[in-house]
Amino acid sequence: MNIKTVTRIGLILCFMYFVIVFLLVVLGNNITILLMDIITMLSGIYMVILVMAFPVENNYKNYRILAIIFASICMIFTNMVHWVNIIAINPMISKGINVPEYFQIGKWPSVLMAIDYLGWGLFMGLAFIFSGFFITKSIKINWLLYLCGCLCLIGFFGIIYNVNLWYIAPFGYGIGTAFICIKILLLKKG
Repeated sequence: MNIKTVTRIGLILCFMYFVIVFLLVVLGNNITILLMDIITMLSGIYMVILVMAFPVENNYKNYRILAIIFASICMIFTNMVHWVNIIAINPMISKGINVPEYFQIGKWPSVLMAIDYLGWGLFMGLAFIFSGFFITKSIKINWLLYLCGCLCLIGFFGIIYNVNLWYIAPFGYGIGTAFICIKILLLKKG
């Protein structure tokens, strides 16, 4: 798949993600929770595809391998967490079973949230930073990849001080991905 196609898919996915987040905040019902789980799992898969689609400078192929590994760990962690939420946690809650908050998504501290934060904060942050090391300089988005990576890492390490600092990370992997896709599409048209 070429980088233009991948970035177009990314923009569609980002749009869907933000619509579902809005619906989740407004409605907060089981359907929007399920949609949020699904779009998050698809986003994890997409991030691996995006990192793999970035054009690479020949001298920096090892950085590409590391970026793909980190994005893959993010995808594995997030898909594992949201799959558990879909097949176990939400059905138990729907049946009235008292699931402790430390096993629920959206609660902190929670085992599932810690794994999700580890994936999207630490490993996606590292994937962005290592992508900045290897991406072809002609694309001119290295700075944007470094910024997205730093925002993810700040959000991840910020939860040590205040859980609300986590919300810095979605600017990196959510809004940042949309900007990366737009920037690549605009540069490729020129």
